[in-house]
Amino acid sequence: MTTPVCTSASDAATLATRVLPHAAYPSFSSYVRARQPVLLRTARSLTANPSDAEDLLQTALTKTYVAWDRIEDHRALDGYVRRALLNTRTSQWRKRKVDEFSCDELPEPEPMPHGDDPAERQALHDAMWRAIMRLPARQRAMVVLRYYEDLSEAQTAEVLGVSVGTVKSAVSRALGKLREDPELEPVR
Repeated sequence: MTTPVCTSASDAATLATRVLPHAAYPSFSSYVRARQPVLLRTARSLTANPSDAEDLLQTALTKTYVAWDRIEDHRALDGYVRRALLNTRTSQWRKRKVDEFSCDELPEPEPMPHGDDPAERQALHDAMWRAIMRLPARQRAMVVLRYYEDLSEAQTAEVLGVSVGTVKSAVSRALGKLREDPELEPVR
C-alpha cells in the first residue's frame, strides 16, 4: 500500500482522516487550521530546511491525530504537539546513516605514481637546498633569485647590481655544479 504525500499540515489532517481507521475529529481540523503557522515556526526552529520543517510538522500532527482521543486536556495541545515535534526530530537525528559496508577483504590502496611520495619529495627538497648552500655566495644568490624567486635575468641583474651577461654565466656555472653534485645523483 502506498501512502499519499501531503503538501501542507492541513492536508495532513485531511489525509489522516482518510488513512487512519479512527472517526474524523472536526476539532482536530480546526485546531490545525488555527495553529499551523505557530507550529510551523516551531518546526522551522528545529530544522535548517523549510521542507524538512513541513515534513516534521506533518509527522507530529499525524502522531497527535492518532492520540487525539487519549488527550484529556485540549487546552494543552500546543505543548503536546511541540513535544511530538521535538521527539520526532530527536528520533530523526539519532537514526544512524551507514554509508560504509563491511567486507571480508580490505582493498589495497592504490600505489602512488613514481615521484609523488611526500617523503621522497621532502628528501629531494632537502638535498637540493644542501647542494645550493655549497655553491659560492654569489652563484647561490643568483640561483635563488632566478629560480626560487622566479625573477627574470634582467631583474636578477638589477637586484644584484651586475650585468645580465654576468647573471647568465654565473647561473650556468652554478647549474653545472648542481648537475655534478653527488648527493643529487639519484634524481638524474
